[in-house]
Amino acid sequence: MAEFHQELDATGLNCPLPILRAKKALGKMQSGEILRIIATDPGAVKDFEAFSRHAGHELLESAEEGDKFLFRLKKN
Repeated sequence: MAEFHQELDATGLNCPLPILRAKKALGKMQSGEILRIIATDPGAVKDFEAFSRHAGHELLESAEEGDKFLFRLKKN
């Protein structure tokens, strides 16, 4: 099984666009599915932590690889 069901490439986008695009993508997904997000905005780290808390989704991963930030969110 894949580590995620859908991937969102938010590279080059600044706040709040990565969050808005993730919210839209999650809206089309089923409960329990995992969205992987790739972002380059350093502010995305705190943004996705706050978004997952407020929206009730589980932040499974928050990692940095070079100049990219990787997140995996599990939709509730």
